[in-house]
Amino acid sequence: MSNVVIVGTQWGDEGKGKIVDLLTEFADAVVRFQGGHNAGHTLVIQGKKYVLHLIPSGIVRANKLCLIGNGVVVDPGALIEEIQHLAELGVAVNSNLFKVSAQANLIMPYHRELDIAREKRKGKGKIGTTGRGIGPAYEDRAARRGIRMSDLLNRQIFEAKLRDNLAYHNFMLENFYNAATFSFEAIRDETMRMAAVLAPYIEDVGQLLHQATRNGQCILFEGAQGTMLDVEHGTYPFVTSSNTVAGNAAIGSGVGPTALHHVLGITKAYTTRVGSGPMPTELNDSIGEHLSRVGHEVGATTGRARRCGWFDAVVVRHAARTNGLTSMALTKMDVLDELETLRVCVAYERNGSRIKDMPSDPSVLEMCEPIYENLPGWKTSLSQAKCLEDLPPEALAYIRKLEELTGVRVSILSTGPDRDQTMVLENPFL
Repeated sequence: MSNVVIVGTQWGDEGKGKIVDLLTEFADAVVRFQGGHNAGHTLVIQGKKYVLHLIPSGIVRANKLCLIGNGVVVDPGALIEEIQHLAELGVAVNSNLFKVSAQANLIMPYHRELDIAREKRKGKGKIGTTGRGIGPAYEDRAARRGIRMSDLLNRQIFEAKLRDNLAYHNFMLENFYNAATFSFEAIRDETMRMAAVLAPYIEDVGQLLHQATRNGQCILFEGAQGTMLDVEHGTYPFVTSSNTVAGNAAIGSGVGPTALHHVLGITKAYTTRVGSGPMPTELNDSIGEHLSRVGHEVGATTGRARRCGWFDAVVVRHAARTNGLTSMALTKMDVLDELETLRVCVAYERNGSRIKDMPSDPSVLEMCEPIYENLPGWKTSLSQAKCLEDLPPEALAYIRKLEELTGVRVSILSTGPDRDQTMVLENPFL
């Protein structure tokens, strides 16, 4: 038995969905352990595209147990919509094979309004959230006033919690943000309607995972966003509201840390970021436009264009340390196919000093300039490559340089969006 944690090593959007789908073949259960429907995992299987926001990417595989852990905040309406959307694509979400943790906190309508109102109030200093209520829902969880999935099964408890929450949040919305307030009856009735739909899916996910472990089954832990968006270890305050690093796989799913055996860091062959905050290798030129266009760098959840830049080894070294990476899956190598020269950021420069490690202060990072090494491009398509021997020497040299700079070996290589355009050099489950 082996359990694998998948995390993003940059600012998210590294291609985790594809790798989760690929590795689910070797897993018995897949569990999401943090974030909300601000995540967007895109899969392309035999030319058919699936975009998932909450449900684990393993759902498109037959007979796999797919779980949403207690560390995820769940918008019940968004979850129902995703279940229905998958059904339209021919993927039935069976309540015997898909479960949501009873301990997961809910995203309520007032959370979304608070999220939008806060960003509007901050103006130019906004963080760049998705406006989906993720942060306010996590705040309610920490303040111990959150409404949980289990509360949907007890109308009396749900109503009492909703009244208390609305008294607090309506006051803030009206008196501080000058925003719309919410009706108790309207939210109660709509949520109870959704509760009837979701009731068969609510379960003690931690217990299910414990039983799977006792039965010798393999578990895949699916993270969302990326290391640099971690609420503590990322470019704070321009981060998400949860811990995106591997250590949270245990906390956010209800297992002990000894259940985590291999940490696979999904790493894009260049760098992208959505939203505000420092990004030293960002390119506002024709190369950046090329990466955006060829890489289809548009957020799967928000539709926002991603900021693009050269590979940043300082970022990935930081991810290697904070996640304890065992190996990397290198994605989107094919996006670099047409480029004559490739640049890799090996360190930063500030006030004449060379910085090899990620500054803990984002204001310092804002003032850092990237130090680059140039490598020759391969100027040929990698899309048909099936093994390392099929790669041109320049592509192989690029991979080896990234391994050298980050200190992490590449175990999986992606050369296109489809499931079949992937080389598994080392299976983390074996």
